[in-house]
Amino acid sequence: MRDAAPDAGPQIFSLDVGADFAAAVAGRLGLAPGRHEERTFEDGEHKVRPLEPVRGRDVYVVQGLHGEPAMTGDSKLVRLLFFVGALKQADAARVTVVSPYLAFLRKDQQTKPRDPVTTRHLAAILEAVGTDAVMTMEAHNVAAFQNAFRCRTEHLHARGPLAVHAAALVGDRPAAVVSPDPGGMKRAELFRQRLERLLDREVTKGICDKHRSGGVVSGDLFAGDVDGRDVVVIDDMIATGTTLARAAEACRRAGARRVYAFATHGLFIGGSPAVLDGAAVDRVVVTNAVPPFRVPGGRHDRLDVIDVAPLVAEAIRRRHEGGSIVDLLDS
Repeated sequence: MRDAAPDAGPQIFSLDVGADFAAAVAGRLGLAPGRHEERTFEDGEHKVRPLEPVRGRDVYVVQGLHGEPAMTGDSKLVRLLFFVGALKQADAARVTVVSPYLAFLRKDQQTKPRDPVTTRHLAAILEAVGTDAVMTMEAHNVAAFQNAFRCRTEHLHARGPLAVHAAALVGDRPAAVVSPDPGGMKRAELFRQRLERLLDREVTKGICDKHRSGGVVSGDLFAGDVDGRDVVVIDDMIATGTTLARAAEACRRAGARRVYAFATHGLFIGGSPAVLDGAAVDRVVVTNAVPPFRVPGGRHDRLDVIDVAPLVAEAIRRRHEGGSIVDLLDS
């Protein structure tokens, strides 16, 4: 790898789809996104290239890989791979893929015969085109994400801004934090500790049981102290909303006063009526790591969207300057 130009700051690029979030990140750094060409040919093939010099520069491609009407996640990934390859071919010193939502991470182990481990395959193809580092937010399984890559990884979480919002919603009422499944216990506990520090009083905990096989979710056990409390049910993502809705209903049966569904990534597949329309959930809170474009306009009155562009921008600044991202996330 070439040494980065000593007096040059970071360069921010993105694809056309996703440019708004990248522009917000670049703006927080006092930069304008780098110009690029993205051209689609008549037969559906395409090319993408930077339109300004990147030789010796520290380059960050800010690109979520969630599917959306304008482009599928698969298409975004292919274009991202070609763009990273073009940047390395143009002699960029270092290319970091910054993907707030990094797709294909949910399948991180074999649970059925001949299952693909797509997390590992994703790592292999990103590294193959010359990616020097990958930064993402709230991976489904942090250990699997970190272990799949040989290049450097940076794992961000929105625990800080989400906990601040939760504290404002709870106010001076008794509070609890609940994990909607056993796999999210560590995430929920870290969030509970953060909220407890902000509120400066006890925050109790709870957990729901869940089993998923063939797309069918089952499991009705609940344990925890939520009676008379405002409850934050926290997960990494909302897909259909079924998991969070089931957890909210369990909390209501256990005596919860209010229930808030929190997640970093709001995919809202099918409009997620289970969580947005269900009586068990009072408010849904997500970040703009994935814009809530699938949520019908009539349901936005129950939805809060937390801006994480400042967090991503500061992580990029610290990586470029050699600062501590761990201290950023713990602050």
